[in-house]
Amino acid sequence: MKKYEVFEILNKFEEAKSRKDKISVLRKYDIMPLRDVLQGTFDDNIVWNLPEGEPPYKPQRPESVPSTLLKQHMKFKFFVKGLFDSEKLKPLKRESMFVSMLEAIHPEDAKVLVSMINKNPPVKGLTKKIVQEAYPDLIPN
Repeated sequence: MKKYEVFEILNKFEEAKSRKDKISVLRKYDIMPLRDVLQGTFDDNIVWNLPEGEPPYKPQRPESVPSTLLKQHMKFKFFVKGLFDSEKLKPLKRESMFVSMLEAIHPEDAKVLVSMINKNPPVKGLTKKIVQEAYPDLIPN
């Protein structure tokens, strides 16, 4: 099976017509980067140690991205308030790491990450309730 990028899965989710179909898409393409993005967006216990808003970054051209969110999501630990890996970094270093990540991945996945740190759903129709239904163990009530 082809490995889809997070934004591709979210596009499939958005195209799905019914609630049942949307949940089915999330379950079918269940990968850790997607779960991390959904948890980072909807879990109130996760507070991002980054400034709100859109960071100053230069999106890559889709055909020239050097990395993927499939590889980069492991760095999220550097951006969560309260985690040792995040707290030991100076704010400027942490923010520049985040910008570097945004500039290394597909521009559509970069938009997904900017939505995540601002706690905004990256696509229309995606809600905490749907995520909890698709992945009951992911986000506490």
